[in-house]
Amino acid sequence: MDDATFIDSPWIALAVVVFCLALSAFFSGAEAALTAASRSRMHALDDAGDMRARLVNRLLLARERLIGAMLIGNTIVNIGASAFATSVLMDLFGASGVIHATIMMSVLIVIFAEVTPKSVAVAAPDRTALLLARPVWWCVAVLGPLAACVAFVVRLLLRPFGFGVGENQPILSAQDELRGAVALLHREGGVEKEARNMLGGLIDLSSLEVSDVMVHRTKMRTISADLPPEELVREVLASAYTRLPLWSGSSDNIVGVLHAKDLLRALDAATGDARKVDVRELARVPWFVPDTTSLPDQLRAFLVRKTHFALVVDEYGEVMGLVTLEDILEEIVGDIKDEHDVAMQGVRPQPDGSVSVDGAVPIRDLNRAMDWALPDEEATTIAGLVIHEARTIPDAGQVFTFHGFRFQVLRKSKNRIVALRITPLGRRRAAE
Repeated sequence: MDDATFIDSPWIALAVVVFCLALSAFFSGAEAALTAASRSRMHALDDAGDMRARLVNRLLLARERLIGAMLIGNTIVNIGASAFATSVLMDLFGASGVIHATIMMSVLIVIFAEVTPKSVAVAAPDRTALLLARPVWWCVAVLGPLAACVAFVVRLLLRPFGFGVGENQPILSAQDELRGAVALLHREGGVEKEARNMLGGLIDLSSLEVSDVMVHRTKMRTISADLPPEELVREVLASAYTRLPLWSGSSDNIVGVLHAKDLLRALDAATGDARKVDVRELARVPWFVPDTTSLPDQLRAFLVRKTHFALVVDEYGEVMGLVTLEDILEEIVGDIKDEHDVAMQGVRPQPDGSVSVDGAVPIRDLNRAMDWALPDEEATTIAGLVIHEARTIPDAGQVFTFHGFRFQVLRKSKNRIVALRITPLGRRRAAE
């Protein structure tokens, strides 16, 4: 058999087609596996000394060259397979062999070189990426320079139209990506609701300010320092809190913070005679913090000063509320209760699927309790959200619909919304 006969053999051409399809499946599967592989798992394996994971991480650092090399390789072998198949079928069927080759190769490439390998790779991306890491590294080393040249030409062609190709600028921030990953794992059942809330609270911590979690001044428990000592002691002992701001003259004039333990020690030293206790001397100097302080900064400040309590002021120096270490920790772990805490009121689910909510309930707490996603960027409380969306202070009985919920104002006191009924629209329609 001479060389011409060997080359023209249909079996040899068929073998070349099969080989090209196998290479195409390799390129398609490798691209899908490497782009879908878990970056965190690869870094963990890399730290543990896995050389294959190290190769995967290096390939992903040069993602543009990796994808370019896989596309070029895939294109070359697909064209090669189609060319050989066309040559054989034209010998068998004449000019109509082109149509037969087009149909046959389209089916073979879609099924065996695209869909099947990518489905296998996506089903187990980490394992597939580790398995193919070394051969992909060799292919990128060979085809990488060609991919770089192609990318350079593409940039030149697209630059006049204002497209920036290969700049590797992520659309989402790292926090958004983490938040999306946690939400996806929760939907897939890999993360429970409580764990999702804790992880979400930790991620969101840097985007929150003290004003988002503080106890508003209308809910602050304060005591007048001008009261007689006996009455003041009774007020402190009747309170559920251990740290109480003291004011003199007017409630806005905070002169100190009284700790219940300091008062009890002073009473013990005075053999229980409250008249001998000087409350002003016991009071500690109040610590004022701006309302725009971020929660991570405030948390560090609490740790440095070794205190758990601060008064929050606005830009004019007016007291807006107070914040404690517990308020910040609750953003991560959820509501913290002890034997002296009053059970939280304000969220009451109804049999018809609606929820009666007090206007002062924070949006973040309502979202956690009901597993909702009401926005909290423009308002802190649910009443504030309704006022912001309505662009007015609504009256009792008014109804608004936004963000997929129906809000009905139940009660109003002066300019404050006291109570609302919130109905998820999907659930309401289902009930009807």
